[in-house]
Amino acid sequence: MNSAPLIELKNATKVYSLGDEQVHALRGVSLAIEEGDFVAIMGASGSGKSTLMHILGLLDVPDSGSYQLHGRELSSCTEDELARIRNEEYGFVFQQFNLLSRTTARENTALPLLYSLNGVDNARVEELLNQVGLGNRMGHNPNELSGGQQQRVAIARALTTRPRIIFADEPTGNLDSSSAHEIMTLLKNLNAQGITIILVTHERDIADYARRVLHMRDGAIHTEEQRDTSPLAKLPPRTDSELARDARSTWRHNLRAFGTYFRLAGRALWSHKLRAFLSMLGILIGVASVIAMLGIGAGAKEAIRTQFASLGSNLLILRPGARQSGAVRTQAGQVSRLTLDDARAIERAIPDIEYISATVSLRAQAVARGLNWNTEISGVEPSSEKIRALQPTAGRFITEHDIQTRARVAVVGRTIVRELFNGQNPIGEQIRINRVIFQIIGVLPEKGASTWRDRDDVIVVPLSTAMHRLAGVDYVDSIEIQVGNAQRVSATQDAVLALMRKRLRLSPSAPDTVSIHNMAEMLSALTETSRTMSVLLSGIAAISLIVGGIGIMNIMLVSVTERVREIGVRKAVGARRRDILGQFLVEAIAVSLTGGLFGLLLGGGAALAMSHFAGWAVVVTPQAIAMAVGFSALTGLVFGLWPARKAALLNPIDALRYE
Repeated sequence: MNSAPLIELKNATKVYSLGDEQVHALRGVSLAIEEGDFVAIMGASGSGKSTLMHILGLLDVPDSGSYQLHGRELSSCTEDELARIRNEEYGFVFQQFNLLSRTTARENTALPLLYSLNGVDNARVEELLNQVGLGNRMGHNPNELSGGQQQRVAIARALTTRPRIIFADEPTGNLDSSSAHEIMTLLKNLNAQGITIILVTHERDIADYARRVLHMRDGAIHTEEQRDTSPLAKLPPRTDSELARDARSTWRHNLRAFGTYFRLAGRALWSHKLRAFLSMLGILIGVASVIAMLGIGAGAKEAIRTQFASLGSNLLILRPGARQSGAVRTQAGQVSRLTLDDARAIERAIPDIEYISATVSLRAQAVARGLNWNTEISGVEPSSEKIRALQPTAGRFITEHDIQTRARVAVVGRTIVRELFNGQNPIGEQIRINRVIFQIIGVLPEKGASTWRDRDDVIVVPLSTAMHRLAGVDYVDSIEIQVGNAQRVSATQDAVLALMRKRLRLSPSAPDTVSIHNMAEMLSALTETSRTMSVLLSGIAAISLIVGGIGIMNIMLVSVTERVREIGVRKAVGARRRDILGQFLVEAIAVSLTGGLFGLLLGGGAALAMSHFAGWAVVVTPQAIAMAVGFSALTGLVFGLWPARKAALLNPIDALRYE
């Protein structure tokens, strides 16, 4: 029983369109090649010999006709299936060698193994290079090798996946006669081992090495010459283990491929360092801006939270006068005084209140040690220590006994200590306020300064003393209320307002003559404002990411154009569309991500510098870092997709012919 030919081509046609002209490269070619054969294809330029070899090698597809390999029809195969066949069954030796620059002989030889399920076998690579006589030149780049040595590397590369067929397109065209003889002898020996050789040449002495010589003319086989009728050597059939493909091998291959993409990306970036830096500059600036802006925004929000925390948690402040709408006070003229009796009534009537303190504030001149300072005087009750978090760092706070006796004692802030006592411990010292002498009994904790006031520039005295000895009033300026349960703040606010309306005998239709300020609401409003500003600033900074992304797309398009022949070589040795797509996509992401990481360092440094020199609160959060890095990677992915897809869609033969 006769077995099917290794390759059988029937009625293959190929037409190229050159503008309005139709060029018939192949005209109904039929050809059968047996396993172990050595076929040379000859013909004048334009006869169709190279087109025939490209179709036989699955680098190109015929417009019509049948192509069978081992009796299997390949006309319906996808490009990825054809790539797998090229990787496992075929090997290619080109006239121009088509070795990748900036890669060693060892790496060029191992190229087909990058796309093989079995992965790179270094022992196999070294064995082949020794076999072609380049064992001592494995670490040399192509520009360090002679033409004959480069062609030997190309032959070793063609053999790495143990192919059954080698296609050689003018393999001696760029070699001297001595090197050409060496290459042909090597191909002859490979054929003697059972490897099928299909050779394209226009030199008769080269064709004489073949068993069969096909002469082409005008896109058809004109004559066929049988030069050797001895039995053909054949390779043993592939074993089941070589043919088996399971999910584990595919998974391992995909994992190796991902690592390979990163190595190739790193090499591409390193070989064009300046260009890579310029392309990532936009991403670097964008990420640095985002980090700095988010850091400032988060710092402002944290500073607001800290300042409000120092004022007390769950705090309500009751003041005389109606609320204002813009710059207009509603029901102008209707203002009620607050008294100590109001504070006591609120304390008795509302159970959710944890602490309550009436306060009186005034400005006064303080004198001590011959120095004077205009400052704020705050008359408070003992509970203010808890409400405002005023636990003294030295000495003690106001007590109930001080209130009852109208004691002339004072607790001073850090600014008073610095301005009137040169930073020395003032406890026990005397200070004169509006000609009234007070004894200092404590020092307040440091609260810090905000844009509108210095909260350490204050002197705290007993409420009764402030009312009767300093201000001369029988009413208070405000009543501070701390609610025990944060969930009850709004309910307590409504209860206090209702109680005050009752005490002030206001009719249901009358407007409020007192107002309540909910510090939690103010904190929420300020925090939201800070967040909005951070988002706005970050949005402006993110424009740099878009500009950087456009730069990356531009550079990647240039890179694809420069490396079209490399893409053709990779596809010829078995790279699938997804391999080319992944390689260039990872390269774009690597550029963007590297720029993002440098931008992260620059933005963090800028934020710290602003914090140090400008005194701005800056907080760089892990979320901001993750967002910046994520957006930089996403920018590379989005803007690198089109160039990568363009590279992946290139036709192998068009890429190899690209000049």
